[in-house]
Amino acid sequence: MLYHYSAIAISGELIEADLEANSLNEVLQFLRNNNLRPISVRPIKKATEGSFGLFGGGISISDKVFLTKYLALMLRVGTDVLSAINILIADFDKPSVKNFLVEVRENLSRGQPFYKAFEDHPRVFSTVFVSLIKSAEASGNLQKTFEDLSESTAREAKLRGSIRSALIYPIVLVIIATGIMIFLVTFALPKIANVFTQGDIKPPLFSQIVFGVGLFIGNNIIILMLLVILLVAGAVTIVNKTETGKRTLDQIVMKIPAVSTIYRELAIQRMATTMSSLMKAGLPIIQTITIAADTVGVREYRSALLRVANEGLAKGLTIGEAFRREDVFPKTITNLVAISEKAGHLEEVLDTLSEFYEGNIDASIQTLTSLLEPILLLGMGLMVAIIALAIIVPVYQLTTAF
Repeated sequence: MLYHYSAIAISGELIEADLEANSLNEVLQFLRNNNLRPISVRPIKKATEGSFGLFGGGISISDKVFLTKYLALMLRVGTDVLSAINILIADFDKPSVKNFLVEVRENLSRGQPFYKAFEDHPRVFSTVFVSLIKSAEASGNLQKTFEDLSESTAREAKLRGSIRSALIYPIVLVIIATGIMIFLVTFALPKIANVFTQGDIKPPLFSQIVFGVGLFIGNNIIILMLLVILLVAGAVTIVNKTETGKRTLDQIVMKIPAVSTIYRELAIQRMATTMSSLMKAGLPIIQTITIAADTVGVREYRSALLRVANEGLAKGLTIGEAFRREDVFPKTITNLVAISEKAGHLEEVLDTLSEFYEGNIDASIQTLTSLLEPILLLGMGLMVAIIALAIIVPVYQLTTAF
């Protein structure tokens, strides 16, 4: 249970903080041991991983940008970490963020390291995020690290926003097309098909096939929709929970021409951003590349980075030599890494690569969506045309017979 207490120290200073304890007596014992005279002690709800979920609102990437930016600003003007956290708790209204900040304050008051609260929520804060804070806390460079985190998180938010906005129109088209098809095969097509079948009129084979498919879908629409939902849910579970599912998805994505290019560019962008940030924070290069391997997403890039760290750098090779042994990376990347390492500007070059690939990804997504839109419109028109022809042809035959 988490308790909030107010107490007066020997110096007369009023102290307010939160404390994790099993009972009220344990809190009072803690106050006595620290020469604090209690004024009030009340239990409060402990922040948990669940509070960051649906009902807590979640900690979004925008929240992380705000947190890192304002922590950097407060540390720059000389505010200590605990005071900065208290200011943010007072100003934040979002429950999930407020709960997390309370947890940070509780950890600090119990003498735990600052990064511990971030490490306890791996779904919200990545390994890179936690490693940067851990390294900065050890080196006493939290301000600069939070400034870098704010900038990199803002860039990530911008990239995500570009991808999301580019995909909105195609997704809307797919939803509209699906809705039209469900309406046609569930309501319109069965009624028209019954007119012909009940009137002893034999439509052409093409129309019979369309009517048969439409009647089958219309009669079993609920079962078919449940099957589709179960299949999608099963596929998502397999991909998220099993190594085989992840490998299969990776192989499928890598075989789609336009999508595979964006997938690879995203992986290189993540790799460059992660390596640059961790190297600036002073992490050892082998640890930096190992962490970067877990962020890239593309399995062959992950395996290559692990080989660079464990079979290249660990055996005395330079970064450039280790990268050049891996054929999966573009030659431009390996050459730039090798040259910038010799020149002593690897971090800056990785930063430049990250920005370059961000622009490339944005352009590639715009190109992909501009191709998808007419294809989806054409597919939607084709489906409607097939149903229309299936209806028009027998009607035309019927009128000509009369």
